Amino acid sequence: MAKLRIAHTNSRTLHDFHGGIHPEENKTQSTQLGIQKTSLPSTLIVPLQQHVGKSAKVLVNAGDRVLKGQLIADADGVISACVHAPSSGVVREISDQAIAHPSGLSAPCVVIDTDGEDQWCELEAHEDYLNLEREKVLKCIRRAGVAGMGGAGFPSEVKLHPANQKKLKSLVINGVECEPYITSDDMLMRTYADEMLRGIEIMARLLEPQHIVLAIEDN
Repeated sequence: MAKLRIAHTNSRTLHDFHGGIHPEENKTQSTQLGIQKTSLPSTLIVPLQQHVGKSAKVLVNAGDRVLKGQLIADADGVISACVHAPSSGVVREISDQAIAHPSGLSAPCVVIDTDGEDQWCELEAHEDYLNLEREKVLKCIRRAGVAGMGGAGFPSEVKLHPANQKKLKSLVINGVECEPYITSDDMLMRTYADEMLRGIEIMARLLEPQHIVLAIEDN
């Protein structure tokens, strides 16, 4: 279990917004079976830019064998994020590929032919992470390539450097999903609540907010 100390818990409406469009929510279709594991594809196309800022600097070459979790592209500059292999296999090529973006444009990607083994690389564990020095924790987050899931994909390590030296008043954990059908945050909170609390605990240690708000919708 996470070690986050909760002084008090309550649920209340902070703000109520009137007006707007209210389509059918359709949230129940994707919450019946829980989170499922997908099958491993034969080919993985990994964009070198999965975040705002500069593209990551590729570290592998065609023909290299890579392992799941292996660093294949290093952050290049302050606003950039590391990229890792999603599974084990052999790098077929580094080339421009169509990416999941409204522009329809191509971007540099690492193309990996998977070997079906899904073999992990050796990972550096930090079991006692709450006692690590602040800069060490930030370095680990940067090295892990953690980035926001919003439109910009802002590298999380950058967000964890306050703009000034004053302590934050509020740390808001955004679990709001206003679009119909979307329930990914909902299911993550249900399934991985302990892991989420540990992540909040790490952010709270780095930012030292006066209080933490977990924002969700009333549905």
